[in-house]
Amino acid sequence: AIDLAKHPVSHGRSKHIERRFHFLRDQVNRDKLELEYCKSEIQLADILTKPLKKARVDELKKLMGMKCLENLY
Repeated sequence: AIDLAKHPVSHGRSKHIERRFHFLRDQVNRDKLELEYCKSEIQLADILTKPLKKARVDELKKLMGMKCLENLY
């Protein structure tokens, strides 16, 4: 995604994201948005977008500062 935003190239595989890509590229060009690489080990969005093993879910919850309400009392 970062590479596409910095170096726009038309690929058959990326046609479905064309609108979002152009919006993001425009925001980057206007200095309203900065894209930054994020290692997959700390990609917090995975908890919302992928089926994960319990250990990985627990790790991501810890990184986000989430706690189980049952453990607070």
